[in-house]
Amino acid sequence: MAVVVSAPGKVLMTGGYLVLERPNAGLVLSTNARFYAIIKPIYPETKSDSWAWAWTDVRLTSPQLSREALYKLALKNLTIQTVSSSETRNPFVEYAVQYSVAAAYATSDQNKKDLLHKLLLQGLDITILGSNDFYSYRNEIERRGLPLTPETLATLPPFASITFNTDDANEGNCKPEVAKTGLGSSAAMTTAVVAALLHYLGAVKISSSKDHQDRKDIADLDLVHKIAQTAHCIAQGKVGSGFDVSSAVYGSQRYVRFSPEVISSTQVAATAVPLPEVIIDILKGKWDHDRTEFSLPPLMTLILGEPGTGGSSTPSMVGAVKKWQKSNPQKSLETWRRLSEANSALEVQLNLLRKLAKEHWDAYKSVVDSCSILKSDKWIEQASEPNKEAVVKALLGSKEAMVGIRYHMRLMGEAAGVPIEPESQTQLLDATMNLEGVLVAGVPGAGGFDAVFAVTLGDSNSNVTKTWSSVNVLSMLVKEDPCGVSLESADPRTNEITSAVSSIHIE
Repeated sequence: MAVVVSAPGKVLMTGGYLVLERPNAGLVLSTNARFYAIIKPIYPETKSDSWAWAWTDVRLTSPQLSREALYKLALKNLTIQTVSSSETRNPFVEYAVQYSVAAAYATSDQNKKDLLHKLLLQGLDITILGSNDFYSYRNEIERRGLPLTPETLATLPPFASITFNTDDANEGNCKPEVAKTGLGSSAAMTTAVVAALLHYLGAVKISSSKDHQDRKDIADLDLVHKIAQTAHCIAQGKVGSGFDVSSAVYGSQRYVRFSPEVISSTQVAATAVPLPEVIIDILKGKWDHDRTEFSLPPLMTLILGEPGTGGSSTPSMVGAVKKWQKSNPQKSLETWRRLSEANSALEVQLNLLRKLAKEHWDAYKSVVDSCSILKSDKWIEQASEPNKEAVVKALLGSKEAMVGIRYHMRLMGEAAGVPIEPESQTQLLDATMNLEGVLVAGVPGAGGFDAVFAVTLGDSNSNVTKTWSSVNVLSMLVKEDPCGVSLESADPRTNEITSAVSSIHIE
């Protein structure tokens, strides 16, 4: 029986750079772009002599890249070796396999260990699939002479073949890079594989998305989180802030990072310590990240745009900001403090809007509906009674906080010599913030040329889509979906129509 688990991509609305250091928080939204991992046995049953085998087979298939890799996993020390691979290795999945199997052993009693051993001897057949939203199909759309609109994106078949950035591949021997949209594909993929394996091996029970509001599997999710964070950090070669993995596991949230020392025992895992022992250390470690429930207020829509100016390298931008911090500690501290205050101000206003929606729904809905067709300088006219006035003030407060966030992000970029909000993005975002029904707009995460986002009121996102299309920015099909990792009922390729297509509003 196959196990299918999915994990969402993310958008970091606030907390770019700051979220790297405790106790700064980031607001991260999980999305309806999901990575799927499908796990089933390679062999229908174990062969009679297989109890004596010292290793098992692992097959990894990535249909979108037309790739397959075969591995041998040693059952004693859980080392993994490539037997054959049609292309480059996938360290994220390799570490996910090793650490998940080690965690399954570490959390099993002897009886369960015997069952686990039998299951592993049947081999692990792993298929990974990412929603189209993780990848850029912009070049392909332009090549076909089609309009740069979400309607065009919706005509692509689900899990379409992934195109490469071949432009820079001809110089030297550089391998072409997969063209991505910055939604955190490696974190979502690692999380999906870890959760699927742990569920398949009986170490956890993952709930389906329909149980999202009433999740009873938090302890299981915590186990998935620890293993996915560790595998992702080791595969990346550094301990990052981890907000992308955390949102892939738990969904939309306010996130404060864990102390990086908790993973340091795996940094030395290459030495003599057996992997299962290292994993026990990891599971017992002090995971001190802070995660609070957060999602966009009702009647608000997240919209993402791909400017098509070529992506930005997040690690090199982070490096430049860190260098500036070291060389100018006083000035950088002041900028960070002000940026942190602006981030907190936006969080306060959005939480207030969620509260007002709960307590005064009619007034809230009335204001959001009327403001969705007005520019923000006219919003104040909707404050005809105290409850409505409270909603209008919180909307305007959110907008003002975002202006502050963008201002301090630009200052930081100029001081560090990196384009956190490049001039071209500034013009686009200013124009977007000026449209009817737009609450906020900005560059997500570390900024740069990757993407822009906006949050719109009511049905006003078509204003944004049209404006962006007119300046060659492709509006993506991504929406916020606060649900984290989820057990799926079937292979997603059997769903003829994807949710993205059915939610598209064609005029």
